[in-house]
Amino acid sequence: MGPQSWIVGDESAKEVLDRVFMERPFLLLPPLHRVPLRVGNVVELVGPSPSAKTQILIQAAISCILPKEWNGVQYGGLDHPVMFIDLDCRFDILRLSEMLKHRIMEATGSMKKRGGELKNAEKSISDRTRKPDIAFDEKLFIFCINRFLYVRCSNSFEFLATLKLLHHRLWKEKETHGNSVHLLMIDSIGAFHWVDRASTFLPLRDNDRCRKSLFLQGVSEAVVQEIKKLLRVHPMLIIATKSTILGDRYSSTSSEVKWNFMKHNFQDTSDTRNVTRNKLQLLHREYMPSVWQSFVTHRILVQPSDDHFATSNHQNHSLHVLEWLLPSLSFLDKFIVTDSGVSVVS
Repeated sequence: MGPQSWIVGDESAKEVLDRVFMERPFLLLPPLHRVPLRVGNVVELVGPSPSAKTQILIQAAISCILPKEWNGVQYGGLDHPVMFIDLDCRFDILRLSEMLKHRIMEATGSMKKRGGELKNAEKSISDRTRKPDIAFDEKLFIFCINRFLYVRCSNSFEFLATLKLLHHRLWKEKETHGNSVHLLMIDSIGAFHWVDRASTFLPLRDNDRCRKSLFLQGVSEAVVQEIKKLLRVHPMLIIATKSTILGDRYSSTSSEVKWNFMKHNFQDTSDTRNVTRNKLQLLHREYMPSVWQSFVTHRILVQPSDDHFATSNHQNHSLHVLEWLLPSLSFLDKFIVTDSGVSVVS
């Protein structure tokens, strides 16, 4: 090999810059701001139901679909489409619409944080805002909503079929929107776990002898393999939520005792940051197959508490506690969920 052939690069300068910019860390809003996240990372949000896991997904999705700048107004978005796969079929599109409207109106200065109902805020805005501004907001709203790509699956077969066909859809959406999907969200990754586990022991019918029996490990392996194939061609950040089982793995206590244990841990908000990681892990029982656990690169534990936080308009909101388990961080974040989204309070 001559010196000239050795110097010749495999990619142009433009391709190098595109690849480097693609691999820059995501700057997501709190409470997902503690650790820099990159394409290829798999983030798992673990917590009981309800613990605001889907609310965190919606806020991250809005940050991704919003543009960086629109007609001179800075929105600070990532300016990319989002693919949302709903496995528990409980996604509230009205909640997405509500939070997106708040973000747009806050950025344009049309709405101040008053903590009131969205309808009252919109009525006040309509009285004080010019019609061209309202039309502009609606245009941006429609632009962002079209970037939110939603798929619903009701069983593991539909989920696997969606992943297999996702490659072609992502190329099509890139041609439509001009930007590739940067964020793949899977709401309730363990939604079909117990059904698939029970199906393992069901005998096949005579006309299904040629079909392989559905077993839990095989489904998880297929899901992980399909996602890995997607990431090779479509670099994305993956965020998946998972409802967890609370309680000690070896404990025989009742649910009431476990709930009282949680209340005792979060009784004093001033000591929330001092709750040890071992106590929180005591409440987190893993049930997903090992192939999925090893695939996850970041894990976050989210739990509700009995405490409340009073906002400036004297409204009380339930307090939630968030802890990074992977990588392990030595402190906790406390946040509330309001009409405008998720807000970290400490």
